[in-house]
Amino acid sequence: MVSHARPRCKTINVRSMEHLRRWGIADRLRERAPLPVDWSQDIVFCTALTGHELSRFSGVLGLLPEAGRCAEAGQQAPQYVLEELLRDVAGELAAVTLVTGSRVSGLEQDPDEVRAEITSANGARSVIAGEYAVGCDGPRSAVRAAIGADYVGGQALRPNFGMVFHAPELMARTVHGRAVQYWILNREAPSLMGPIDLHGTWWIIAFGVDRETGERDPQRIIDGAAGEPVRAQVLSTDPWTARMQLVDRARVGRVFLAGDAAHLNPPFGGHGLNTGLGDAVDVGWKLDAVLRGWGGPCLLDSYELERRPIQSRVIAAAVANNRVLATDLLTDDADAPGVAGDRARAGAHARIQASKRAEFHALSLVLDLAYQGSPVIAAGGPGPGLRDDDDPVSEARPGARLPHVWTGPECSIYDAFGAGLTMLALEAGHDSGIAAIAAAARARSVPLRVLVTPDHALRDPYRAALILVRPDQHVAWCGARAPADPGALIDVVRGAAAM
Repeated sequence: MVSHARPRCKTINVRSMEHLRRWGIADRLRERAPLPVDWSQDIVFCTALTGHELSRFSGVLGLLPEAGRCAEAGQQAPQYVLEELLRDVAGELAAVTLVTGSRVSGLEQDPDEVRAEITSANGARSVIAGEYAVGCDGPRSAVRAAIGADYVGGQALRPNFGMVFHAPELMARTVHGRAVQYWILNREAPSLMGPIDLHGTWWIIAFGVDRETGERDPQRIIDGAAGEPVRAQVLSTDPWTARMQLVDRARVGRVFLAGDAAHLNPPFGGHGLNTGLGDAVDVGWKLDAVLRGWGGPCLLDSYELERRPIQSRVIAAAVANNRVLATDLLTDDADAPGVAGDRARAGAHARIQASKRAEFHALSLVLDLAYQGSPVIAAGGPGPGLRDDDDPVSEARPGARLPHVWTGPECSIYDAFGAGLTMLALEAGHDSGIAAIAAAARARSVPLRVLVTPDHALRDPYRAALILVRPDQHVAWCGARAPADPGALIDVVRGAAAM
């Protein structure tokens, strides 16, 4: 069973939802999500749920993305909803055997295989062997320990106290309307909170509160955040301290690390689970290519080279968000009447907008980071660059996610891609070059779908005539014409040669 006691991640971001769309399960997640995607796209800063509003951000977290920029909007949903869906989907796959209630108690490998010792709940032990293993087993990863990898980094000193509680009357008493997050800026209970569902279940993080203090009087925290006494039932508690850590190596031989087993960051900005899902997508298509015989020896080497800079960038952004919490934004006289209160609230609004906007409007961090220096990205087209602003990128760039466009009602450019590589031809007159690339792919048993779409609506924003796209929707190569040696191009992208 997946535990509902700790919701953990609350936002499945737009990039993760694009992955779910590719797997055909995005709508299934939305059907299960306790909050509809159109329920709210606001974050409110206030002195209490019944107090003064100090500031507001709208269109946050990709829940209402700009038209065309994403194939899917983000979705508010507790982590356990996604976990339960993925378990169900895994159980539907003939190639998957889903084992629950057991743990990895040992792991070893040799040049030919990996063997994991599994201990069940009753203490029975068995061994599972495979060609590769991916440790997605969280901060206490047994797989990480088995390969001798370790976290590098630190953790915050300030404790935090999380709770899930049930208070059916609370939403009706909230004077600020619907929001996915409420930042509570008062000295009684500086905190962050939000609804989990439409039936009165809430989560809250009290900043600077240790386990003993929080468990001694949880009602005080809830009442302080609400601004008045509230009938509430505490369902679970979760004391924690923010960690900013990256594993010193994410691959040893045939064993890989992904998700929290490879990196940890403060939760502010909603990047943790989503970055881990991106890890799984990257290593997943590469393992598939190798196991099917078309991936070369360098393809798996590129996993850590591609993902580590992204993980570092996300940790840095989350650390920056962690520097300014509710305890750092407290303002005297924020609830005062008259001129003094107006002046205090105006000052608080300015500070909040200046310090927190990047946390809630970070689509470029989600969508526009590129795999720079990857050995399986071929040169050609504009360089990927690294950007800090939130303006969308439209051109095709090697290493970057191919920017999204709609090709028809409810039809994304991504929907036409194959399970392997995809060649987009956006101008007429490239038949011979495309045929040569396709022949080179066939000679190497590389799955390649060719989409000839001489459409100015695509060519103009993408600024390229030919675009080779990987299974993860990242651009492997783009150019005005086919390269002189199409075989060399295919070999680079499949990890068999350098170009």
